[in-house]
Amino acid sequence: MVNLTRIYTKTGDDGTTALGDMSRTSKNDPRLEAYATVDEANSSIGVVLSTDKLADDIRILLVRIQNDLFDVGADLCTPVIDKPAFEPLRVLESQITYLEDSIDAYNADLEPLRSFVLPSGTAAAAHLHVARTVVRRAERRTWTAIHSFGSGVNPLTAQYLNRLSDLLFVLARVANKEIGDQLWVPGANR
Repeated sequence: MVNLTRIYTKTGDDGTTALGDMSRTSKNDPRLEAYATVDEANSSIGVVLSTDKLADDIRILLVRIQNDLFDVGADLCTPVIDKPAFEPLRVLESQITYLEDSIDAYNADLEPLRSFVLPSGTAAAAHLHVARTVVRRAERRTWTAIHSFGSGVNPLTAQYLNRLSDLLFVLARVANKEIGDQLWVPGANR
């Protein structure tokens, strides 16, 4: 259980922060960059949820994803070690499978793509595209952390973020279903 009684502690005033195991690290640590970008992605999804005309099933799905993104952040901030004193929260294959199942379900009702989609359309779709790109950045930051710390970072976090960005793309297309996707026309303005 998290108990936040004080919002500021001043412990980070020296350019360090605590990881989930209470060890201290630089605020430039690749793991911190990864989970901070996951937090940004979560906030981007919050903006999507503030839009009107978002289907209830998508709203429920996005809230579930927001919760899972806290799991991703908790996983990224807690180094993977052998025989930890307390079992840390880790992203599981089942969370990735859930995203894959959601992608398949929502994509089944969409027209096949003949070109790349321009990130535009309804307010919900445009915000979903922004969230998608922030999630992609979080994934890249996570891979940097994995490459920096090897087995000390759970690779399922990167896989989760990869599938999430795909799901957000599909949901943006769903949000544009009534008006249609705006497709890229290669060389259209030459």
